[in-house]
Amino acid sequence: MNTSRADLYAARFNKVFDFIDQHLDESLSVEQLSQVAHFSKFHFHRQFSDYCGISVMRYIQLMRLKRASYRLVFNTLERITDIALDAGFENPESFSRAFKNTFGQTPSEFRQQPKWQPWNERYRFPNIDRSKQMEVKIWEFEETPIAVLEHRGPPDLVNDSVVQFIDWRKTSGLSPIKTSDTFGIVYDNPDTTAPADFRFDICGSVTEAVPANPQGVVNKRIPAGRCAVVRHQGSHQRIGEAAYYLYRDWLPNSGEELRDFPLFFHYLNLMPDTPEHELLTDVYLPLK
Repeated sequence: MNTSRADLYAARFNKVFDFIDQHLDESLSVEQLSQVAHFSKFHFHRQFSDYCGISVMRYIQLMRLKRASYRLVFNTLERITDIALDAGFENPESFSRAFKNTFGQTPSEFRQQPKWQPWNERYRFPNIDRSKQMEVKIWEFEETPIAVLEHRGPPDLVNDSVVQFIDWRKTSGLSPIKTSDTFGIVYDNPDTTAPADFRFDICGSVTEAVPANPQGVVNKRIPAGRCAVVRHQGSHQRIGEAAYYLYRDWLPNSGEELRDFPLFFHYLNLMPDTPEHELLTDVYLPLK
């Protein structure tokens, strides 16, 4: 299969993945999805399994369990029964069995102490390429004071630090989610950095200095300056696609030089209030 045919084949599957993302609350059938991709319904199940590494129905279940996982951790007041029904299960018992078989923890155990590393392994599909052409804009970013929780350690455990930062936001009231901006500053490439050495700052804009606090949140600033910006839509797990596009595809042909500040993300909306396929994140590459 040459490159153009491979790209066309991948594009047809990307339509299927996008359709699944947008219709997780609905009943989805192999016949329906084969029509989205314009594949024969008689061969689609085998084609999907060969391309993705798992069956189409298992993929759909994993996406529903993924959404349920975020709700368990970040919406702690929601009843597990409601989350189970929304994930398409007839009762909490069947939801609990499927959840434990997939992640090794019951929903209650995951809510109390999520094991993110094995969870992340379930969502690594090496054969899937969902990268797309992106529009790059040059933007003058204004200096922004931020409150920062410094995550240091495996990328798979960033969500534990996110929970800690959310706790600080709620208890301090200094960077409310609804009226403040949320950022992430990326010091290292998770694909090439040893997990123990990975550095990532979880940030919220503030209008006053952050006092000492039990969560260890500190004061920093994102400096003013020119940035190349692309908008990523969809899962934060795939945000690396935008970063790679800027570094690998755009920068070498741009004539631009990089400024001495890391790549950073501006999260325009957040889960679980926003469906994963509707997440919007602006990715900033600082320029001289």
